Amino acid sequence: MWATPTAPAAPVCTFRAPNWWNHDAQFVIRLPDRWNGGLVVAGSPGVREQYANDRAIGDWVLARGYAFAATDKGNTGAAFHRDGQTPGDAVAEWNTRVTELTRAARTVVAQRYHRAPSRTLATGMSNGGYLVRWQLENHPELYEGGVDWEGTLWRADGPNLLTFLPPALAAYPVYAAGGPQAGQAHEAMLAAGFPAGSEFLWPFHHSYYWDLTQRIYREEFDPGFDGAAEAGTPFCAPGTPACDADYAYADRPAEVRGAVAKTALTGRIGKPLITLHGTLDVLLPIARDSDVYAEMVRRAGRGALLRYYRIEDGTHVDSLVDAFPDRLRPLTPCHRAAFTALEDWIGRGVRPPLGHTVRRDPAASPAALLTGCPLDA
Repeated sequence: MWATPTAPAAPVCTFRAPNWWNHDAQFVIRLPDRWNGGLVVAGSPGVREQYANDRAIGDWVLARGYAFAATDKGNTGAAFHRDGQTPGDAVAEWNTRVTELTRAARTVVAQRYHRAPSRTLATGMSNGGYLVRWQLENHPELYEGGVDWEGTLWRADGPNLLTFLPPALAAYPVYAAGGPQAGQAHEAMLAAGFPAGSEFLWPFHHSYYWDLTQRIYREEFDPGFDGAAEAGTPFCAPGTPACDADYAYADRPAEVRGAVAKTALTGRIGKPLITLHGTLDVLLPIARDSDVYAEMVRRAGRGALLRYYRIEDGTHVDSLVDAFPDRLRPLTPCHRAAFTALEDWIGRGVRPPLGHTVRRDPAASPAALLTGCPLDA
C-alpha cells in the first residue's frame, strides 16, 4: 500500500477567499494495493492533525482493503479558535472540509483504480464522530453509512460542552478537597451529567481535559466572555473575573447560541448510522451527549436508520484502560464490531441488533476485552 499526505509546500484545499480562512486543510489519502472497492473517510478527533486516526482506524480499514482519507478539519491545536471571521466559523469549517475531502477522495480513488468506490463510509471518534453525524444529516448522498464513536453533541439550546463543563470546573476542586462541602459538590457533578461510578476518572480529566476544553471552545463560540483575553485563565477559581468555572451558557447573549447554531445537529440522518458511547465517559458524559442525540434521531423520524450501543465501562480515552484494567473496557474493539455490523447492514441487508447497553462481562479477561465486543451481548 502507499500513502499520499499533503506537503506543506503544496496545499490542497483552498476555500480561503469566500470564507475568510487564511490557510489550507491538510489531509492524508491512503490507498491499498488490493482494494475492496470501498472508501472510508474520517475527520480528526479533538483538534489534532490529519494522521490522528491512522492507528485506531486507518491501519485497520486499510488491512481490510479500504481506501482511507482523513483530514485535520482545516485548523488544529489549542488556538484553533483564531480561525474564521466570526464566532463558530472554525468548527463550521470542519464540516465543509470533510465534505470537500470526501468528494476529492472519491475522485482520487477513481483515478487510481479506474472505477468509483462502490461504498463510502464515514467514521470518527469524538469530534470525528460529530462530523459523521453532521455529514449523514447534511450530505447523505455522499455516503452509504457511518460509525460515530462517541461524537460531540452541539445544540444551540444545549446540552453541549459549554453547559456541563463549567459546573465540573467549579465543583470538582471542592469535592477533591474533602470537607463539609464535598458531598454537595459531588451531587453537583452528578447533576451536571458525570456518571456515578466514574469518580476515579475525575482527577485525570480535571488535570488534562476539562479546563482546556472548556476554555478553547468557549473562546470559539463566545470570545466576548473574557473580553480582550484569549481563552480565559487556566484553572481559575470561581469568583475570579471572567472565570470559565462561572460560565453560564444560558445567561449569555443570543449571539452565542447563534454561533453554536452554525454547527448544530438535528438528528435528521439520511443514511444508516451506528453510534457507540462509553457509559463512563467523563469528557462527553453519555447522558448529555449520545443519549440525547439518539432521542433527537428518534424524534426526527429517523430511528430506523440508527443503532445506538451504550458500552458499559467504556470511557473517552482508551489509553486509560491500561491504568484501570479491572474497571474499564476499551472502545476500539467495539468500534470494529460496529464497523463490521455496518458493512453487513448496507452490504447484505443484515440489520444489527437493536440498540441497547452492551454489558461488560466481569469474568472476561483484559485480553478478551481487547479483542472482542459482541454487540448482541
